[in-house]
Amino acid sequence: MNLNNLIDEFIKVFKTEKEIYLFFAPGRVNLIGEHTDYNGGHVFPCALSLGTYAVARKRDDLKIRLFSKNFEKMGIVEFDVYDLIYDNEHDWANYPKGVVKTFKDMGFRIDTGFEVLFCGDIPNGAGLSSSASIELAMSIILKVLFGLDVDMIEMVKMSQKAENEFIGVNCGIMDQFAIGMGKKDHAILLNTNTLKYEYVPVKLDGISIVIANTNKHRGLADSKYNERRSECERALKILQEKLKITSLGDLSEEEFEKNKHLIRNEVERKRAKHTVYENRRVIKAVKALNDGDIELFGRLMNESHISLRDDYEVTGIELDTLVSAAWENGAIGSRMTGAGFGGCTVSLVYDNRLSEFIERVGREYEKKIGYKADFYVVSIGDGAMQIQFER
Repeated sequence: MNLNNLIDEFIKVFKTEKEIYLFFAPGRVNLIGEHTDYNGGHVFPCALSLGTYAVARKRDDLKIRLFSKNFEKMGIVEFDVYDLIYDNEHDWANYPKGVVKTFKDMGFRIDTGFEVLFCGDIPNGAGLSSSASIELAMSIILKVLFGLDVDMIEMVKMSQKAENEFIGVNCGIMDQFAIGMGKKDHAILLNTNTLKYEYVPVKLDGISIVIANTNKHRGLADSKYNERRSECERALKILQEKLKITSLGDLSEEEFEKNKHLIRNEVERKRAKHTVYENRRVIKAVKALNDGDIELFGRLMNESHISLRDDYEVTGIELDTLVSAAWENGAIGSRMTGAGFGGCTVSLVYDNRLSEFIERVGREYEKKIGYKADFYVVSIGDGAMQIQFER
């Protein structure tokens, strides 16, 4: 991303170059641990080199004016700092608007307007968390513009709250946490029940992380995400009649197998099984990484996808086709990542097979699905930040 061009674009759109600030919030990919974050389990995400850039400045009046290079046809979305209600016509701008409302509801003083130009290089709707990236970008903008005394974990929680309550997507905290707390060349082992976390070095000598986008657009709010969450909640409630647990993440595989008969609904039993086993896979995968056993890490990624396909049923033909092709063409490990129902896969691939891998997997996918997938070779970057710049 050319930052000077971005600043020039801000000046062109908003007709001012006074007291402007520059920000970045990454996207994220979850290496393993899917649909465990709202079930009190462990996840293992990392921040990406792709993300959302933002140029911002304060105004002297009460107008908030937002513009996105990714949705240029919408033009500037404008509203008042005291009129923060969800509006379908504001589309993407509801995400930053929800963050402003959440900050204000939590007692932070935001008493003037501002204007922001956003520009993201995360594919929209691909499952790399462009929405949480915008939320964290907005959070750090508010912190800097208004001199707020707020730390990153508080901003992570408020960004999640905005998505849950303002947008209406009942997401867990993983996306916002990874984007806010990311660290270069490290993934985060996060216990979503306690928010206890540790940074784990990801040493991939001669190996690349490849994101493949199915290009099947899926709106998270419209997907079966909330349905899966409800199924897990019902399974948990049944198990709690006998077991002293606060979440499905509290269970070992052995405890689950001993008590799964209590969940009479077969679908709910399968959902709970995925959650319990996936949570344990994360722990095993982190140990494998720390031991330098990348082949075991890859096998656990593969097991994760099979569980998401068969027990959680959130993959679909596009994701399954990409993953199967990856397995057949030399991936160390490959799985869907994100909520599912479209979106992306993540694969670990040896560098000396990279171009052949992308060419073959892409060809097989297009032949079966009828349109192309996009591939991104990504690196692990830092979390949301203000960028210092000189013109």
